[in-house]
Amino acid sequence: MQQEIELAIGPDHIYNEDYIIQQGVHKLKISRNKVKGIYVRKRSIDARSRQVVYRIRVVFYIDEEPQVETFTSELKSVKDAKSVIIIGAGPAGLFAAYRCLERGLKPIVLERGKAVRDRRRDLAKINREGIVNPESNYCYGEGGAGTYSDGKLYTRSNKRGDVQKVLSIFVENGADEDILIDARPHIGTNKLPHIIEGMRNRILEMGGEVHFGTKVIDIIEQFGQVKSVMTADGKSFEADHVILATGHSARDIFELFRHKNWLLEAKPFALGVRIEHPQEIIDQAQYHCSTRHENLPPAYYSLVEQVNDRGVFSFCMCPGGIIAPCATDHDEIVVNGWSPSKRNNPHANSGTVIQINLEDVPNAATDPFALLEFQRKIEQQAFQLGGGNLVAPAQRMVDFVENRVSRNLPENSYKPGTRSVDLKEVLPNFVHQALRGALPIFGKKMKGYYTNEAILVGVESRTSSPVRIPRDKDSLQHPQIKGLYPCAEGAGYAGGIVSAAIDGINCVDAIKI
Repeated sequence: MQQEIELAIGPDHIYNEDYIIQQGVHKLKISRNKVKGIYVRKRSIDARSRQVVYRIRVVFYIDEEPQVETFTSELKSVKDAKSVIIIGAGPAGLFAAYRCLERGLKPIVLERGKAVRDRRRDLAKINREGIVNPESNYCYGEGGAGTYSDGKLYTRSNKRGDVQKVLSIFVENGADEDILIDARPHIGTNKLPHIIEGMRNRILEMGGEVHFGTKVIDIIEQFGQVKSVMTADGKSFEADHVILATGHSARDIFELFRHKNWLLEAKPFALGVRIEHPQEIIDQAQYHCSTRHENLPPAYYSLVEQVNDRGVFSFCMCPGGIIAPCATDHDEIVVNGWSPSKRNNPHANSGTVIQINLEDVPNAATDPFALLEFQRKIEQQAFQLGGGNLVAPAQRMVDFVENRVSRNLPENSYKPGTRSVDLKEVLPNFVHQALRGALPIFGKKMKGYYTNEAILVGVESRTSSPVRIPRDKDSLQHPQIKGLYPCAEGAGYAGGIVSAAIDGINCVDAIKI
């Protein structure tokens, strides 16, 4: 017999199986010798009271041996099968390719950037020299933006698809099994490259294709049916089905749609700054202690507040993380955050943003590019105020709220460097005012948050795409072009690794064969 129960376990005992069994036996009112094994199904941290505990759901095997299910992808050889072109090798593209293999379709993945390990040289130039390769950076290349910007797998997309399957495929390719049970699963930027390579190798082994340095510059259709794509090196790839999984920064794809008079629409996105604290401040606030217990991970937070009828909220919080330069062109500043698997850096950072709506920008209701140009202008202004070489404009938190330029800036994790400026010269006034109103309130909600030890770094602007590529809600195809499937973040239908992966899977499932 199997019985699942919830237990509250202190950090001292979370890795002590005998103690967990002892607590379970007491709750179930059975003898210890009846328990043949246990399996932890879910694990989360409850820090609502001063006594921080893990809450775990545990399956007890009573008078029977444990039988834990293992996951294995059922992939088919597709060397001579019908082709599906997938533009982009981010999570949506890679999981679309995996689903093609399951369905007996041949994925042909076209990625403008480099293979995952080859990207490292270009990232080093970004961090050390402030030089951006427009085709190989934190956004473009194998694995997409998620590979070198954290690997958080937390999602609310359970209704969109099989989250557990996505996590299981990651585990199958080398991720730690903990991601299957943790409430806030996380792989880490240092481990993702190996996992992404594993997925690519499986695609190739089964007869799929993956082409790097292959930038799509045209999508060819005849009588409303997609026929092929053209690449910058003059090659043509033919297929009746094209999945467009280019990510939220592929502005050239939007320009291609404009040139062809294909439908696009402006989409709200969020804009703000990335805020970094010493991690110990966050640990002390969230865990109610002076020193974090060794069995507790670096603490995270989630904050939201209404200011002037606008929601101000934290986004993509990275405990023990690093602020990364995520520009895709040489004259802009874009910041994001990431954490290694151990989350053992001394700082904690989070995007803190406000939603930009169509009514905030002139002509956005009629011009699909209005919000994109608004976004681009702010990123370029941040670059100018930083002084070049990807140096980012920044300000201490209390100084920001009190409209005072910081005399100096605290040590921080943004490698290209920061420059003290008044961030109201970068941010639109309504964004600036909403942030100024929210930060002291956040400080009342979380002790120690509102401090001049924290730094605001601008700008956090690529939270999602400011353009949506419309698609039919049932067929998932573009309303004008049969066989063209706008997909995931770049088309406006996902936000994060897992939701993008699920959307890639769903687009393949929409293909009629």
